[in-house]
Amino acid sequence: MKKTFTNHSLTMLRRALGYGILVTMASLISIGVYVLNNRADLHLWHEVDLDEEFKTSSDVDDFADYLALEDRLFAQLESEVYANTPATEGQSINRFEKGSMMDPTSMKTNWNRTFELTQTSPRAGVLLLHGMSDSPYSLRHLGKTFHEAGASVIGLRIPGHGTAPSGLVETTWKDMAAAVRLAAKHLKESIGDRPLYLVGYSNGGALSVIYATESVNDPSLPRPDGLLLLSPEIGVSKAAALAVWQGRIGHWLGLEKLAWNSISMEYDPFKYGSFAVNAGDQAHRITTEIDKRLGKMAQDGAMQNFPRTLAFQSSVDATVSTTALISRLFDRLPDQGHELILFDINRLALVEHLLSKDPADQLEGLLAETDHTFSLTVVSNSMEEGVPSLRVHLRRREAGTMETIEKSTEMSWPDETFSLSHIAIPFPENDSLYGSGEGGKVPTLGNRALRGERGTLLISPGEMLRQKWNPFYSWLEQKSLTFTELDSVE
Repeated sequence: MKKTFTNHSLTMLRRALGYGILVTMASLISIGVYVLNNRADLHLWHEVDLDEEFKTSSDVDDFADYLALEDRLFAQLESEVYANTPATEGQSINRFEKGSMMDPTSMKTNWNRTFELTQTSPRAGVLLLHGMSDSPYSLRHLGKTFHEAGASVIGLRIPGHGTAPSGLVETTWKDMAAAVRLAAKHLKESIGDRPLYLVGYSNGGALSVIYATESVNDPSLPRPDGLLLLSPEIGVSKAAALAVWQGRIGHWLGLEKLAWNSISMEYDPFKYGSFAVNAGDQAHRITTEIDKRLGKMAQDGAMQNFPRTLAFQSSVDATVSTTALISRLFDRLPDQGHELILFDINRLALVEHLLSKDPADQLEGLLAETDHTFSLTVVSNSMEEGVPSLRVHLRRREAGTMETIEKSTEMSWPDETFSLSHIAIPFPENDSLYGSGEGGKVPTLGNRALRGERGTLLISPGEMLRQKWNPFYSWLEQKSLTFTELDSVE
């Protein structure tokens, strides 16, 4: 009887614990849903359905069709969002308010649109692919530089972008990849036998890698001669895999706010402030697909067909994984002229003592390894009498060599800047929106560090303090020209 009573008691205890866990989980989910649903109200630009957006199912056969559809999409944006957004008194910074300081439609160029810079006799073709929640604006400086060097350039507006944040609620990475294929085919047709390069920033980097893997197996796709990757999205946080469940719960409960990771003020004319849950889910899906495809190519011995690659990455990046960039991409590449450039933090004053995570050990470990099949360059502080200075030098190890070569430069860290960021890489200091200057008629977002009481501003202090321009941009630009062989005059 005693044994029976003990087994019965254990069974009851397990049931009680199971019920307790379920009740606790349900309570936590309920609290989470309540908190998420009590955020700021959604606006028209969060809810509008712009059905003229490109999808894989769209009746589009070529790039000309894509541009015609984009024309209809922006006409729809004008009639359904701008025309229905009431004007406010005073100077507004709402990008969706007609005539506001941040209204992209009233600017000389609306960089939310696909742009083409053509050459009669092009030396190369360059396809620019921007990041998630971003627009063609982010790569316009490199686009201008490549065009001035003789290349025909397309700055593609990736589906879901450049219009309203609601564009990313339903768009998939496959829609984005399909648009890249259309643009690449069109550009290659226009340049003939000249080389084709893909320049991908963040999610555009992921799309560049996806296209490169597709071109290996699909003879109808022109193979790129090189990939230039800036803060490429090759791996993201594991938490991104859970993003889809927030959206699904919101859909099941009819709570539209749960489709959003963040609901923010839309003050940036060329980048969404609000971030859809689906965008994070698509980032997870495309990086998972990249890992699967590159793993199979490596297993099959097909990585020798992968295009020559140059990547620039900050060693501290809150958006994408630097470790995944190395393990999933560069460690799988054969010795064929690939190069990875990592920007260290600015190691001055108290910075090292304030870091939550110091990349120093990882960087030193990478430089110490002798079996890399790619060249590695680390951009870091120079030492003067044993103390780090603002001046910057390069530590470089060529593929397969034992020696790390150090080279001094004329570059320096700006005062009070402790690191680059994910978003800073493609922007020069003189960028009118994200640079360090005043920006003219448009408020510059790159030099705002307002001080006051916390919880008062609609824009988070963390967003204002995030580094938005690259002090080493000119060097990056020159490296990019050399990589594409556009640094010399024919």
